[in-house]
Amino acid sequence: MAERSICLVNDSFPPVIDGVSNAVVNYASILHARGDHVSVVTPAVPDADDSQFPFEVVRYPSIDLTRLVGYRAGYPFSAQTLDRLEQERFDLIHCHCPITSAMLSRSLREQIGAPLVLTYHTKFDIDIANAVRGKLLQDEAKRVIVDNISACDEVWTVSHGAGKNLESLGYEGAWRVMPNGVDFPKGRVDDALIAEVTKPYDLPQDVPVFLFVGRMMWYKGLRIILDALAQLKKAGQDFRMMFVGSGGDRDEVIACSHELGLDDCVFFDAPKYDRNVIRAWYCRADLFLFPSTFDTNGLVVREAAACALGSVLVRESCAAEDVEDGVSGFFIDENAASLAGKLTELLRAPEQMRRVGQTAQDRIYISWEDSVANAAARYETVIAQYRDGNYPAHTRPSDSAYRALASYLAAVNRLHGHVETLLDRFL
Repeated sequence: MAERSICLVNDSFPPVIDGVSNAVVNYASILHARGDHVSVVTPAVPDADDSQFPFEVVRYPSIDLTRLVGYRAGYPFSAQTLDRLEQERFDLIHCHCPITSAMLSRSLREQIGAPLVLTYHTKFDIDIANAVRGKLLQDEAKRVIVDNISACDEVWTVSHGAGKNLESLGYEGAWRVMPNGVDFPKGRVDDALIAEVTKPYDLPQDVPVFLFVGRMMWYKGLRIILDALAQLKKAGQDFRMMFVGSGGDRDEVIACSHELGLDDCVFFDAPKYDRNVIRAWYCRADLFLFPSTFDTNGLVVREAAACALGSVLVRESCAAEDVEDGVSGFFIDENAASLAGKLTELLRAPEQMRRVGQTAQDRIYISWEDSVANAAARYETVIAQYRDGNYPAHTRPSDSAYRALASYLAAVNRLHGHVETLLDRFL
């Protein structure tokens, strides 16, 4: 297969760590290893060290909106960035965020004439509600998102639930499910590593250990976990609970745990960037608790499955897709009483927990290699269809604005180049 030039665009990338950032890293790494030329386009952040990556990382100007939305937002109308990217002559642009990244991607598409694919990873209605106050502003933010997504040549979602959420925002186009993978191999890490990672915490071998890994945000069902654990403790059940991660609500979660009297059995560890360290936690735990209805794919559930760890999930949540209750995972209703009841039941059946964890490894695990291979095959189809003119013409009102903007920015950049040449010549 001939080398392709692929542009991956996203609002987050290391050192910013989240699920989508991890997805882009894996897309880029595996595509590069397969022989493609890959450029990741992402906002500039302080202390970013892109030399660690074997592929190109293009940083463009950003605005610090961490207090508002939790990350730096890229400024998508940089003439210098667009001019630099235009020189690459990409075969395909793959955008992973429907806001500023999509705006930049659309401008780039207008300049180079390459197909634009967008993956919808998360429930942006919840993100909007958390970041924007006032219904009018929320509705306008949704309109912008839907407009950006509708402008793409093909739309992917990471799950059926993500697709339904996208439709709930007002999107009326087609979408196809392209699930993300896991960058864990199947199996356990060395027992010595598990012992080293878990040594700072009081985790007796004969006491069950529950685990949560991810962003510490209330909307991931963390209050359900804490309240359920408080019920277990009140009933005299001995256990340990480990939270691994950071996030905007971390301090509040820790304070709530303290107020519920859980200091002796609930522990908090910082986010881990060494993937083997995270694997060690999955291997040490007896159950993974993930009562989130926010997540559209639940990669952490597949990470747990890689380590033969079963998950407790909310029935009919996106994370529960492809999971069979009592076979490859366990289902609860979205409340603390249901979780407490399920944990009480399972703690009496440790063999069932182990059996379900093994089945999860066999049935729901997806490697990133397989996921990206599926995406790469679809890239070929999209590129061919685009070249053959099989995608409909873009008729959204904003398309003309983006074409005009792209032309204007290109002209500005050319003028800037001419001015610099004259200055060099005469000064």
